[in-house]
This record gives sequence, structure tokens and C-alpha cells, in this order.
Amino acid sequence: MATTQAPAARGVLDRYFRISERGSTVATEIRGGLVTFFTMAYIVVLNPLIIGTVQDNGFAGNYLGGGSEPNIPAVAAATALVAGVMSILMGAVANYPMALATGLGLNAVVAYSVAALPGMTWADAMGIVVLEGLIILVLVLTGFRQAVFNAVPHDLKVAISVGIGLFIAFIGLVDAGFVRIPASLATPVELGIGGSLASWPLLVFVVGLLLTVVLMVRRIKGAILIGIVTSTVLAVVLETIVQAGGSRDAAGEPVATGWRLNVPALPDSWASLPDLSLIGQFSLFGSFSKIGVVAALLLVFTLLIADFFDTMGTMVAIGGEAGLLDEKGNPPNTTRILIVDSIGAAAGGAGSVSSNTSYIESASGVGDGARTGLAAVVTGICFLLTMFFSPAVAMVPYEAATPALVVVGLLMVVQITGIDWKNLEIAVPAFLGIILMPFAYSITAGIGVAVVTYVVIKLAVGKARQVHPLLWVTSVLFLVYFLQGPIGAALGI
Repeated sequence: MATTQAPAARGVLDRYFRISERGSTVATEIRGGLVTFFTMAYIVVLNPLIIGTVQDNGFAGNYLGGGSEPNIPAVAAATALVAGVMSILMGAVANYPMALATGLGLNAVVAYSVAALPGMTWADAMGIVVLEGLIILVLVLTGFRQAVFNAVPHDLKVAISVGIGLFIAFIGLVDAGFVRIPASLATPVELGIGGSLASWPLLVFVVGLLLTVVLMVRRIKGAILIGIVTSTVLAVVLETIVQAGGSRDAAGEPVATGWRLNVPALPDSWASLPDLSLIGQFSLFGSFSKIGVVAALLLVFTLLIADFFDTMGTMVAIGGEAGLLDEKGNPPNTTRILIVDSIGAAAGGAGSVSSNTSYIESASGVGDGARTGLAAVVTGICFLLTMFFSPAVAMVPYEAATPALVVVGLLMVVQITGIDWKNLEIAVPAFLGIILMPFAYSITAGIGVAVVTYVVIKLAVGKARQVHPLLWVTSVLFLVYFLQGPIGAALGI
């Protein structure tokens, strides 16, 4: 009887990243890394707009970097630098096709809920982020974080992957404006503009989505990357002809028919030297004297819970899409993945760009064939180059990049058949976790509700012994997280 053997390694890269062993090629990994970069490169533009345009609540009321005016280029350069270094580290150390960058949502919390507190400076706020990252690193090194991950039942891990698939598909639809909040507020969301696809940017999104789907159905290699590049070219051509403009006019009023985030156009200059003055601008314990120890620790806990569980869900979802999970639903090199991710949280604070975390957009590169850390290294290199070529990244509008997220969301949702839907003890928490990720716009919220519901149901049916002890601890932590508002009010914070 003939046996099937893995292809022999063909070079240093192949051996180090185990490319042939995982059924991939160097070319496929490079292409997958490029796809991941293009689907998450928006963070270099978006992060400065979130944390770079808000004044702290210190004595001088400074913007990030200590000035009286926003320093957008410096924030963009630091964002790209930390994302590049951490993505390379994830690929080289953990050999996992997952890139890191500043976490959306977390950066908004830092900008609007931390730096806005009385007496707080940006350096104090970033010190809280560093402290949170260091605590998570300790939890990883002691084995606690992985132990919690292993305690989650397999079906709930599948549900997390499915929920994240819906979540990133929803992100793609919303970011492109294909689904948006109606001006009338008559419904939570609507299709396009007043129920109609009445803009040129939406045409680019639809064309990009259909092109990517057709290429994937026809099994064309590089379908997602081809879709992004083609859509970007179409967007630049259309903008040159119709001049749709951005999503806001000169007075700052919203323009429904404009491009979202970036207006696609050939840049006047393709390269510029980066400003890295924000690196190291943090005060580790400065917040303790400004708002008190209890308030500071509550903020650390809030960021910690989000970081702690977001990555766990993300790495499972990506591993499931790549076929890298073992029979218990665990990815390879889990400890290394979590260590790098924890370092990323602290590095984001040290770089003054907020906590860096693993990006679910990495699934787009996996959907295009990436299976190893080489893809993450390629993504990281692209981020480092972005420090010098940021004008080129600004060519890609949301409408050209987001079709990849919708397609990858589809690929992840098909795992839903792995859940035992006839067993309500697992089906109910799985369902709640799946729907709340997109509906609450939070991976952490979905995981938290699923875990708490699972524990409550087991307790109610007399099967409490089936619940791993760490899930009891996790449930309590999630309850504190969900009730942080009332707890903070009770403590006078």
C-alpha cells in the first residue's frame, strides 16, 4: 500500500516556515501576505484620525506627541512601524499567518475614555496600555491564558470562528457603505443610500466583490489580490472622471456618495521620510497619581479583557480557515502566538499608537492560500515600507479593499456545520455568541456572552461538573467586564 509523504523542503525559507509541509509555496505565501496587507493597510490612515486628532485632558490639552496641533504623519509612521515589527515577529517566531496592528475599538477607548479623564496626558494613557500588555504577557508565561483557551469547549471555538466570519463580513459591508445607518434613522441599517446603490464608490465595491467571487469560483490563484488591485485601478479611473470626492465636504458635512476613508488618486509624491518622534513617549504609572490606583486598574482590566479574548478568537478563526487546528481546535505554537500578541499590546503603548493586536483581516491572506508565518513576515515588511510610501497606500479606498473581507467572511461561516445544533446546551450559547459579534460589533462581547450562557445553562441543568474550573473564573471576569459601568459608578470613577 502506497504512503503519501510531504513534499521535500526546497530551501531555507521552505524548511524554516515548513511551507511544503503545510501544502503551500513561497509564491503563495508572498501573495497571501500582500493580500493581508492591503486589507488592513487602512489602519495606517485610520488610526491617526482616531487617536491623533483628540486632545488629552492634561494641563495643556495637547495632541498625541505633545503639540498644540495634530501630528498625523508621526502617528501614521509609528502605527506602520509597530505593526511591521510585530507582524514580522509573529511570522518569524510563531510561524503563523496572522499579522498585528493597532486594534480598532481599543484605540477609541484610549482616545475617548482614557486620555479624556481629568489630568490625564497621552503619555499617561499609553502607560496604561503598556501595563496592560505586560500583565497579559505574565498571564501567557504562567500558562493561564492558554489554559483558559483550552478550557473552552470545541463547539464554542467553532462558534467563535463563525461569529468572527459574520463580524468581518459586516465590517466589510459597513466600511464600503454597502450597508449603512440611514439618514432617517428609521431602521438600524439599510442597503446603500436610501435602499439604493446610488454612487460610483458603491459600484467599485460591487464590481470588486463579484470579480473576486467569480475568480475564486473558477479557482484562479491570487483571486483576492487581483480583486483588490483591479478595484483600486477602477476607483482611480472613476475618480478622475466623475470626481466623487470624499465622504465629507469642505464644511465637514457628510457626503453619502463620496469615497469612504481614502479618495483614490495618483499621489503627487510616492515617498517621504517617516517621523518617529512618538516612540517611547509613555509614562508607565503616571495615571495612578492622576486618577487614583483603583480607577487606573479598572481601565487596565477593561483593555486586558478585550485583548485577552479577541486574539483567542482570531487565532482560532484563522487556524480553522487555514486547516491548521488540531482535533481539539487548537492552533500550532499557541503559546508563541500568545506571547507575540502580548508583546504587541505593550509595544503599541510604547510606540504611542495604542495596543497592537492580531487582526482578523489576516484571514483574507489565508483565504488566498497563506498557511505559514512567511505571509505575516511579508505583511510586516509592507508595513515597514509604508512608513516611506504612505502616499501610495492612500490610493486604496475602502470600497476596493473590503470585498476581500466579505468573501473571507463567507469562507469562515461554512464551519457552522461543525456545531451540534441538536444539543441546545451548546447550540444556545453558540448562537448567541455568533450573532452578537456582528450585532454588538465586538468579538469580546460575543465570546463573553457565549461563555457566560454556557456556564449558566450547565448549572441550570445540573451539569456544573462538566464546566472546566477556569470557565467559572472566566465567566466572573466577563460579568465584571459587562458591568464595568455600574461598578465604576459605584466606586465613584
